[in-house]
Amino acid sequence: MSTSVCAARWQPSYRALYPSGELARRSDRLERMLASCTVCPGDCRVDRLRNEIAACYSGRNPIVSAYVPHFGEEPVLCGTHGAGNIFFGNCNLRCVYCQNYQISQNWRTERTREVSVERLAEIMIELQDKGCHNIGLVSPTHFVPQIVRAVLLAVPLGLRLPLVYNTNAYDALPVLRLLDGVIDVYLPDLKYSEEEMGWKYSKVKGYVHHARSALTEMHRQLGDTVVMGDDGLIKRGLVIRHLVLPNDLAGSRDTLRFIRDRLSPHVSLSVMAQYYPTHKARETNLVNRRIQPMEYYRVLDLLETMGLEEGWAQEFDSADYYRPDFTRETPFIR
Repeated sequence: MSTSVCAARWQPSYRALYPSGELARRSDRLERMLASCTVCPGDCRVDRLRNEIAACYSGRNPIVSAYVPHFGEEPVLCGTHGAGNIFFGNCNLRCVYCQNYQISQNWRTERTREVSVERLAEIMIELQDKGCHNIGLVSPTHFVPQIVRAVLLAVPLGLRLPLVYNTNAYDALPVLRLLDGVIDVYLPDLKYSEEEMGWKYSKVKGYVHHARSALTEMHRQLGDTVVMGDDGLIKRGLVIRHLVLPNDLAGSRDTLRFIRDRLSPHVSLSVMAQYYPTHKARETNLVNRRIQPMEYYRVLDLLETMGLEEGWAQEFDSADYYRPDFTRETPFIR
């Protein structure tokens, strides 16, 4: 479901938290979590405020691998000037097929790209000045306290773009609750429906439990409704990504059933066909090939069968997104 607002008059939710000091209080509480790190379900309990290194190879300062106007996201994020993506280094997962493994699993290089939170705030403003439509926080989970501190610093500098939380969904509930009213758009990727797959292919325990709990909290905060500007761009809402994996390792049927039955059949989805074997996947059984057309079309059939009608699906042989909402009147790509 979607509703429309005037883009020129719309304000992101975090700006409403600033005058009362609530945004500062949230920032303080998140920062304290770094002293015995519990900012993700890994619960490393190291003192990152003293720059001790967690399992994600991250310490006190955020790591920014790149920040660019990006045109590879869903059309409602990219628009004409791009999503203002900030790609954070390192990750709390170790996916064998990670398409960004050069920055997510290359800590020796990434540690040279640390920035201060003051610099991170400046980066947000630079992306806004370039005309980007939003601030895309890509792989933000392990740096949430630093990100919110940077937003706190960027608001008096004039930051007014939606914040897009582009996550692998291995997020901690206490952290997400402190992001309520801070994040405008949640963009989680729900990877698996079996815990065994999370351990085998992403090297973490409890992925399904934690990811489903995280999505339930995101849905509690933002509900079904996607707020669109009259410029055709998303301003607020939840969009769940699902990457189709070879041999149905993602457990697409169970994943979609969870979304329909535990969240809502009206949640917006983004179904992706872009999987290819990279990084360690080329030497890993069952993920060492691209998905086949019928594997992907079977998932699109499931969407229709289950009555999931909101969102976007990628064309099978393209990274471009199918623009119309996928409904029975504008069917999935066949």
